[in-house]
Parts: sequence; structure tokens; C-alpha cells
Amino acid sequence: MWYIGPMRFPVLALAAAASVLVHSTVVVAEDPPATRVIASLNAALLNALQHAEQLGYQGRHDKIGPAVDGAFDVAFMAEKSIGRYWKPLSDADRTKWVGLFREFTVANYAGNFDHFSGQRFEISSEEPSQNDTQVVHSKLINPGGEDTELNYRLHDTAAGPRIVDVYLKGTVSELALRRSDYTSVLERDGFDGLVTTVRAKVADLAAGRAKR
Repeated sequence: MWYIGPMRFPVLALAAAASVLVHSTVVVAEDPPATRVIASLNAALLNALQHAEQLGYQGRHDKIGPAVDGAFDVAFMAEKSIGRYWKPLSDADRTKWVGLFREFTVANYAGNFDHFSGQRFEISSEEPSQNDTQVVHSKLINPGGEDTELNYRLHDTAAGPRIVDVYLKGTVSELALRRSDYTSVLERDGFDGLVTTVRAKVADLAAGRAKR
């Protein structure tokens, strides 16, 4: 999972850059659409982080959920996260998996954004990338610790640009890591085993047991 300072959280061949240095908790109308999506996400995450202790896990979950829905193409990522195992699933199991993938994504943030120590987000640029996607370069600034580079890949949807992958340290694909983990479970335990495994991870995050 991804790191934000002391916390863990759910994260290229690039063409010509369109540089836009902004504070990512401010959404500016003139910014490119993909940048505005990441700015909105960062603003919601920072708000939950700043009030983490008062909100508690469920409060953070309730704040972060709509931000995830507005920023991520959850259905696309859920399908790609299990690769060839998606096609054989029934419609009911596909619906179950998309919902669980979304729940884990929200829980991953809510369970780990539990302590504010002056962190802030910055966006440095947006660039076009392969397969008609855009990559937004952002960074978590962690005073007194190591900053974390987070690059977001977005594609266009009917609702506007949506995240389809997150790259930790600029190159490590979160979607690829999940696909590796999930397909290993599927091969060993089948779909029901994967559902059980991910539900257990969600429960651990909610109970604060998932931190190292």
C-alpha cells in the first residue's frame, strides 16, 4: 500500500508537459480537468486528515467515500485488478466485486489517515500519456519526514477524467500490485476466497490493525 508520512494508504512514457504548480487543496477553474479531479481528491483527503481524531474511522470513511467516487473509475479498476478472472464472473459477482473494491479503497484511506502532523499536498504538472490518458504529478509534503511522490493516471469517461491507476514514487503501479495479490488468491482460493480475504483487510483497517 501507499505511504503518507508515517501512514500507509490505497497509488511512464510521457509526452510534452503542461506545467501547473498549484496547492492541490485549491481547485482552480482554469486548471486542466484531470488536475481539478486530483485537486478535489486531495482537498477531501486533507480535510479528513486534519480532523482525523475528531472524526474517528467512520467519520473519515464517510468523508472520503464521496471523494473516491468522484475521482476514481472504480468499476474499471475493479475489473482490471483481477485480469482474466473478470470475464467468467456472473453479473452478481461482478457487482459484488466492484462494491468490495470500492470499499477497500475507501477503507484504506480512512484507516490510515488517522493522524495529522502538518502534511500537505502539491500538484506540479499534468502531462498527456499513452492510450489517451493524462498523468497528474503530485506530492505529499511531510514536514520532518520523507515526501511521497504520487502520480495519478486518468482516462476520460462520460463524467469527465477519472483515476485508473496511482504510481508510488513515480513508477510503482498500485493497480499492478493489487492484480498480482488478487490473482494469487484467486488461483489458490477462488473468488469466494478473494472476497473473504479483502473483507478481512477492510475489517483490519476499520479496527486499526492494518498499520505497521
